[in-house]
This record gives sequence, structure tokens and C-alpha cells, in this order.
Amino acid sequence: MDGIKGRLAKGAAWITAARLITNLLGLVSTLVLARLLTPGDFGIVALGWTVLAILNSVTEISIGAVLIHHPNPTKEHLDTAWTLSAVRAAAVAAMLMVVAMPAESAFAEPRLPPVLAALAISTLIGGLGSPRRILLTRDLVFWQQFLVEVSQKLVGLIVSAVFAFIFKSYWALVAGTLASDFTGLVISYIVAPFRPKPGLRHWREMFGYSIWLTLAQAINTLNWRFDHLLIGAFLGKTPLGYYSVGDNLAAMPTREAIAPLTSVLFPAFAHVKNRDDGGLEKVYQSSQALVTMIALPVGVGMALIAEPLVRLTMTDKWLPAVIVIQALSAVFAIQTLGSLAQPLAMATGDTRLLFKRDVQAFVLRVPSVVVGLWLGGLAGVAIARAVAGVIGIFFNLQVVRQLTGIGYLAQVRPNLRSLASAGVMIAAVLVSRSALPSGVETSEMILNLASQIAIGAIAFAGAQLLQWNLMRRPVGPETELIALGKRLLMGRGARLLGRWA
Repeated sequence: MDGIKGRLAKGAAWITAARLITNLLGLVSTLVLARLLTPGDFGIVALGWTVLAILNSVTEISIGAVLIHHPNPTKEHLDTAWTLSAVRAAAVAAMLMVVAMPAESAFAEPRLPPVLAALAISTLIGGLGSPRRILLTRDLVFWQQFLVEVSQKLVGLIVSAVFAFIFKSYWALVAGTLASDFTGLVISYIVAPFRPKPGLRHWREMFGYSIWLTLAQAINTLNWRFDHLLIGAFLGKTPLGYYSVGDNLAAMPTREAIAPLTSVLFPAFAHVKNRDDGGLEKVYQSSQALVTMIALPVGVGMALIAEPLVRLTMTDKWLPAVIVIQALSAVFAIQTLGSLAQPLAMATGDTRLLFKRDVQAFVLRVPSVVVGLWLGGLAGVAIARAVAGVIGIFFNLQVVRQLTGIGYLAQVRPNLRSLASAGVMIAAVLVSRSALPSGVETSEMILNLASQIAIGAIAFAGAQLLQWNLMRRPVGPETELIALGKRLLMGRGARLLGRWA
């Protein structure tokens, strides 16, 4: 267990660094492009991305999951994985070209077919990457992930910003996507050299494992993208631009905060799944509590500062996106209570449960979004998604219970301190607002935003530590975080001492 924890710590360090940098670059990209482009520009490309996401989901083979789950993947497995990925990419690209004209008619948008054609090229590029990268992830080695992700995000930002500055066109978003995918292709072969030999010897084996993941991914993507199509069709491209950007900004804090842990937990769960000493249950409980403690303050905090953040960084033309950010960022944070059901089911091979979960979420969410749109337009959709998201937490808890035998209350109990701390944080920020500067000058807006962030962070951390000490420091996410920090610091210190000696 200690060896796995050590590798997890190193892996989390690499991914944390990658996510911090890519998160910053992604935020800068969104804010810069939001100033240079219009909400309608984002809406046009969001439609293209939505169509691509749906086609990707219905053809997903989950090659990475297959290779991580396999006990001993060979060169022939890698050749099969590369071939399947290339064939799938070509099929998706062809489907994009086929649906281009019907999509133009459905959304009354003549600019959509060229966007889909460009995304078809991007798909072809993305499908040719080196599958050997996955073997490094399987062995809990993540430095290559850092290099690929940071390189992609940096190149995509530079290209899209230059195009946006020169042309002031939605093509800046498309150009950034193409540049990012090409960079990922090149870097993948640099960090994980591989000479592909087309072949399909193990295709049955791969499809046997991934079929339920594919079906789950298809349902899940329809679930998460249906609202984009609905808004684009009934409200238009400008509201879709507000919604798309707001959705992305709402998801970013929670996603980036927990990505370092969730990325390493699938292979980690796979390593301990066959132990008979309750190792899987213990790793799950401690990991879930840690994820919740990290995600809650950033997600809830984003909801609290949404309006001053948008006013300061994106100007008032993006204010309709505030309600989307507020509603979704809070629910994304709460949803982390059962978010590790996905890597847990993938590690144990019980992927059928994920399909069942996603069907349940689909049946709940789609009617909710339709009703929300009908009653409240853009704000109604955001609120409906938030309500459905909170209810949907039960579906994840149900999956975990079936896989581990841990009851619902037992799953929630380790997270109670974090939930209480989030409540204290909300109260502290809301109460303090009347005393903060509220002018329209940039300096006053910066001071207001910085003050709310500081107050929220201090309130959450203080409440968390106070509860932990009053309970006589029980084993929990606080001890895990302290232990993780010590491992990273000791490892760094040992390397420095070795170099000095």
C-alpha cells in the first residue's frame, strides 16, 4: 500500500502541476477570447463541438481503459489499439462531413459546415497518437501527461489568440483546436516512441471490455450535450455562447481541482482491487473524502464570485452567463460526493453499472432541461441542470454501494466536515459583502474580488481545521492531505540533499 501511495503522490504532483498550468492557460484563453470575440462566435463553434462530441461518444472504444485494465498488454495489443483508434477517427471524420448539411438546415447556420469540416481534420489528427502513453499511465507514471497537456494548451492558446486578434472571427477557436491536436500528436510520439503496425488481432478482447463504457459514454454525452443543441435550436447562437462559456467556467475550478487525484485513481484502484483486506474500500473512502474537501471550496467559491469575476474580466456583455456559472459551479462541487464511482467501476471491470447510471441520469436530466427551457429560458436550463445534478448524486452513491458494499450514509459521513465548512464559507462571504467596495472602477472591482476570495478561503480552511481539532484529529482527508504534502516535500528534500552531497 505504501508503494502505491508513493507513486500516487508522485503522479498527483505531476498532474497537479499540469492542471494548474493548463487551468491558468485555459482561463486566460477564455477571458482573452471573450473580449475579442462575440457570444455568437462561441455559439457557432459550440454547436460544432457538440456534434463532434456526440459522434465521438457513440463510437468510443475506451482504448485507454482497456490497456490499463489488462493484466499484461503486449505490442500486438498496442497495434490493435492504434488501428482501432485510427479507423474510428476516420469514421467520425466521415460522419461529420455527412451531417454537415443537415446540421446547417437544422440550426439555420450556413457557417456550420466549414466548422465541421475543420473539426473532421482535427479528429483525424487526434486519432493517430501513440498508444504507448497509456502504458505509462497504467504504471502510475504521469510526467508524459504533464508534457502533452501543457504543450497542447499553450500552443492552442497562442494560435487562437493570434487568430482572434488579427481576424476577430470564430475561426480563432477552430484554429486553436487544430493546433492543439497536432501538438498532442507530435508530443505523444516524442514522450512514448512507437512504430505502429496496423492490425486487429485483439479487437474482440477490447470490444468485450469497452462495450458498456461505449454505451455509457454515448448516453452520458447526449445527456450533457442535449441542452446545447436545445438552446442552439430554440434560443439561438448568442444565448448558446453565454451558456457554453458559462458552463466551461463553472466546470473549470472543480474539474481542475480534483483532476490530479481522479486521473491517478483508476490505475490505483486497479492495483488494489483484488486484495482481500478491504484495501479497495479504504482507498476509495479516503480518496473520496479528500476529493470532496478540495472540490467544495473552489466550486462553491466560483459560484460566490461569478458576477464580480465576469464584470472585471469579460465586461458586462457577458453578464447573462453569470446565472449559468452560479447554478452549475455549485452543483459541480456537490456532485463530487460520488464522483469516484467512475474510476472505481472501470477498475473493477463492472462497467455495465456505469451504463445503468447514465441511463438513469439521462431519463432525469433531459425532461428537466426541456421544462427549464420552457419555463425560464437560459436561466431555467441552468437551474434545471442544478436540480437534476443534485438528485443524480444518488445514482453514483448507488454504484459505489453495489461495488464495495459501503452504505449511503457511510459514504457521506467522511464528507460532513467539508460540507459544514462550505456552509461557513458561504455565510462569511455573503455577510462580508456589505462592507466591501462596490464601485465600478477597476481598482475597486479587483479589491472586491480579491477580498471575497480571501474571506472565503480563510473561512473554509478555518472551519475545517476547527472541526478537525475539536474531534481530536480523526483520520480523514486532513490527515491524507498532510501526509501527501509530507511525501512530496520529503521526496523533494531528499533529491536536493542528494545533489548537494
